[in-house]
Amino acid sequence: MNFQQTDFQTEHFLLGPFLLEPFLLEQSQQILGFYDNRVVDPSGGYFQNFYDDGSLFDPRFKQLVSSTRIVVNYARAAMVLDKPEYLTIAKHGLDYIELAHWQAHSQSYAWTLRDHKPQDMTQQAYGYAFVLLAYAAARKAGIIENDDKLLTTYNLLEQRFWQVNFGLYADEIDEQGVLSDYRGQNANMHLCEAMLAAYEATRNEVFLERAKLIATNICQRQADLTDGLVWEHYTTDFKPDWDYNKDDPKNLYRPWGFQPGHQTEWAKLLLQLNRHAPQQWLVEKAKYLFDRAFEKSWDAEHGGLIYGFDPQNNWCDEDKYFWVQAESFAAAASLHQATGEQRYLDNYNALWQYCWDNFVDHTHGAWFRVLRRNNSKYSNEKSAAGAKCDYHTLGACFDVLALGGL
Repeated sequence: MNFQQTDFQTEHFLLGPFLLEPFLLEQSQQILGFYDNRVVDPSGGYFQNFYDDGSLFDPRFKQLVSSTRIVVNYARAAMVLDKPEYLTIAKHGLDYIELAHWQAHSQSYAWTLRDHKPQDMTQQAYGYAFVLLAYAAARKAGIIENDDKLLTTYNLLEQRFWQVNFGLYADEIDEQGVLSDYRGQNANMHLCEAMLAAYEATRNEVFLERAKLIATNICQRQADLTDGLVWEHYTTDFKPDWDYNKDDPKNLYRPWGFQPGHQTEWAKLLLQLNRHAPQQWLVEKAKYLFDRAFEKSWDAEHGGLIYGFDPQNNWCDEDKYFWVQAESFAAAASLHQATGEQRYLDNYNALWQYCWDNFVDHTHGAWFRVLRRNNSKYSNEKSAAGAKCDYHTLGACFDVLALGGL
């Protein structure tokens, strides 16, 4: 796609061309176009490691989060883009989750696979979140016809990870069945996301109530301990662990510091929750999280939001990640709809212009994964198992489209 602002009617510029439905639909198709003819592994599941030009690397390696997220991509796309053929791709991936990732003898999921055989059997609440999300997307798209798999996943989470005294989930069980002492917000955030999706797919109140409880406990109780922002890491009794991974701020799943992208992602989720169960604190907290993140993290010199800042508000990771920008433009659009405030539309357009200029691959399709502060590339790896399958970018476009006009 070669988008030019002059392609659109002048009156549309009151909102900005990036909010127009034709643009967002074309961007969604541009992202999927990178994967459509190369993502399906005929021997099972999906290929998950691609260079910028679409060529494969490490084709035998698969990871649970990417396996589930690609199911979500295609199940949602089938509905949004009116492409029933995408349901076949989604079902192909869902079958693989059930036949390869799921280990019936131990009633658990393989975190990683090589040659379709379990490699890492660590049980991650983060992974279960995306299993639930995949089933929710499949249920909503009509790939599965009842709620059984969603309820089974919910119950597994309840048995293995739920910490009733704190109203939040633990994170990790090792291969010997020992629960880790680590507690974090990231798994809980994605479990809130999955619970909301499960509610939307089933209208079962159990999912909505759990989403409400997670959101309240992370964004009110826990955030009250850390200057109103969401901190990443906690001790077993959910006290902030200020030093966890302090020497590893670029850790893929557990980086140190405040994560701007997680503040804005929570803002989006709070507003989604508010549409189902309205409470004024949800809107006010969404504004607070987004505003603080944007204020502290927008790079006025090179554009975009940086990856992390420390408790003293100093940047601790200046890199630019695709998902941070995507979740943030979805949150900005949601805030504009919820409040009518022009500044959120300005934020949305600034983020999109930055992404259009730096992250969107106008040659091969989809987005680049991570850039240096000056927007130069680190490598030619576009997608990598567990790190990127354009779930955030595609989902952000779909989330804005779902707002139904601003």
